[in-house]
Amino acid sequence: MEPRDTLGRPLKALRISVTDRCNFRCTYCMPKEVFGPDYAFLPREALLSFEEITRLVRVFTGLGVTKVRLTGGEPLMRRELPALVRMLAGVPGLEDLALTTNGALLPELAPALKAAGLRRLTMSLDTLRPERFRAISDTDLPLERVLAGLEAARAAGFGPIKLNCVLKRGVNDDEILELAAFAREGGHTLRFIEFMDVGTTNGWQMEAVVPAAQVRRILESRWPIEPLETGEDAVARTWRYRDGQGEIGLIASVTAPFCRGCDRARLSAEGRLYTCLFAGQSLDLKTFLRSGHGDTDLAALLAFHWKRRGDHYSEIRHGATPNLPKVEMSRIGG
Repeated sequence: MEPRDTLGRPLKALRISVTDRCNFRCTYCMPKEVFGPDYAFLPREALLSFEEITRLVRVFTGLGVTKVRLTGGEPLMRRELPALVRMLAGVPGLEDLALTTNGALLPELAPALKAAGLRRLTMSLDTLRPERFRAISDTDLPLERVLAGLEAARAAGFGPIKLNCVLKRGVNDDEILELAAFAREGGHTLRFIEFMDVGTTNGWQMEAVVPAAQVRRILESRWPIEPLETGEDAVARTWRYRDGQGEIGLIASVTAPFCRGCDRARLSAEGRLYTCLFAGQSLDLKTFLRSGHGDTDLAALLAFHWKRRGDHYSEIRHGATPNLPKVEMSRIGG
C-alpha cells in the first residue's frame, strides 16, 4: 500500500541532487560571500554512487513515486551524468525523468542526455540582459553561453523547454514582459517564481517578493490569457495565451502556498532525505544503504518516515520562520 503522510499526501515525486557544486554563484541560492573559494564542497566519496541512486529510485517507485527530477547544485557538473540518466530511464514504474540546469554545459551534453533517455529539461533564466546576468549569477560565464545551451537542447529534441525565472523586486521585475515575449517566440514555457526564503544565506525579505498576482496583471496588460486546469499537486498555476502561442506558469509559494498538494521528497547529494524544501532535519539514507540492509528494510524505513511527515512550512511562514535552521537550496536543488 502506498504511504500517505499525516496530511494525507501521497509520495509521488522525488528530486535527486547529484552534486552540491555549481559553476554559478546566484545571489538567491549560493552567494559568493558564503560559497567562496574556501567553501568545502563534498568530496567525491561522500556522494551517492549511480548504483546507489538507481537502487533508491527502484525502491521509491515501489512506494508510488512516478516522477524523478535530477538537480544540484548544477547537475551537469556531475561526471558521466548521461550514464546515470540511462540507468534511471530503465527503472520500471518511472513515468517521468527530468532535469533542472542553468544550461551552461548543455552545448556539450544535451545530445547525450536525450539519447540516454532524459524526457524533460528545465532551465533557469532570470534575465536577458548580459550585465544583469553577470550580476545575478556572479559568474564569468556569459549569458550567450546559457542561450547557446537552450538552443542545443532544442536541437537535441527537448521541447517545449521550461524556463524558470526567480523574480526579485528591484533586480529583474522590470523584465517580466521581455522574458515572456522571449519564451513565447521561442516556443518555451516560462514560469515566474516568487523569491523564497530557502536556506539561511540568501538574505530573504518579504519586501523583495513580487507577488504572482501582480505578475499576472502585468502579463494580462499585454496578452489575453486564460487559466488551465491543474491538479492539486501542481507547483505552478498555468495560463494559456488566448492567441494560441503557448503557456505561462506562476509559482506563488510565498503568497499562495500549495503545501496541501505537495507530494515531493528530496534526496541530497550525500544521501540525506528531506521531506520539505524548508526542512531542517533529514534522514541519513547513505549510512543505511552502506550498512548492508536489503530493499525490504529500506522500503519500510522510507514508508515509516513519510507517514510521519507533517511539513507545511509555506502555510505557517511568518516573521520568525525565515531565521529557522533550514537546508541550503544548493544541497537539494530547490
